[in-house]
Amino acid sequence: MSFEFRPMRSVIFVDCVREEYRHRLLHWLYNVHVPDSISKFTPYVMKYAFYNALPVPPEGERFGTRRMQMTEHYWLLNEMTPEMKNNILGEVMPPEVLRWQGMIPDTDEAVAGMADMSGDEHRSSGGDNGCPPFVFAHVPINWEEDFKGAGRTVKDGPNYRWQFVLRWPCEKTGEKWFHDVMVPYFAGRPEVNRFVSSRIYHDVVGCPFHRLVEMWFDGPEEWYAAAVEGTRTMPKPDWAAGDPAAAPQAQFPFLKPNFNLVSVFLTDIAASDNLSQYRGYLPMR
Repeated sequence: MSFEFRPMRSVIFVDCVREEYRHRLLHWLYNVHVPDSISKFTPYVMKYAFYNALPVPPEGERFGTRRMQMTEHYWLLNEMTPEMKNNILGEVMPPEVLRWQGMIPDTDEAVAGMADMSGDEHRSSGGDNGCPPFVFAHVPINWEEDFKGAGRTVKDGPNYRWQFVLRWPCEKTGEKWFHDVMVPYFAGRPEVNRFVSSRIYHDVVGCPFHRLVEMWFDGPEEWYAAAVEGTRTMPKPDWAAGDPAAAPQAQFPFLKPNFNLVSVFLTDIAASDNLSQYRGYLPMR
């Protein structure tokens, strides 16, 4: 038996499809999922944090914006190897959780038709049932490409973070357009304070997306000026025009929201750094 030492980082974009479900999802996350997770991977995870999603900015729906949180892990081992498959206790993963996040249709019939799922089954849900895919992206432990803003410090002020994943209709032409057009455009925008990116590992959980990107702005107005107003005249690339199903939008970002582009807007401070801050589910008294 051998284990794969593989330092890497992962991000999970969690949606909440209705405000009716937000408190329920929070209850499950903090009451059930955090202790489940900590009890399993504390020996080989260095960081496990939740970042609350900020409100969706104007036209943010076109960018496939998730509305609940981003979950971040820093891994020492690759958990998805055969040697790691046996757990003394399984995760608690009721189908309602999938409904709240939009991984299955928002109907009682969809929930009733499913038994409790394992965590691995949960993380592969969506994308083949008409619902958006679950975003669980593993990347190198440090950013691979630094396009703008190196040297920024905490003294430069709070950051409005736009983090997103991209799935190109054609990886080769999409990556070329990213470096030839998208990078120079956003690196040249005065509203962009920081701009980094990494390629996504496909061999860990089979994530279908190609690239993770993060940009920082002073706020949502600056994001809107750069990502929406400034791109109105950006020509539609050939790869987008050639695949209208994957890229149906006439304006940037061109890609199909929630399927080929998924975003989340965040602050630069975690709501809960679970390995160091979590003390159990402590309701009010």
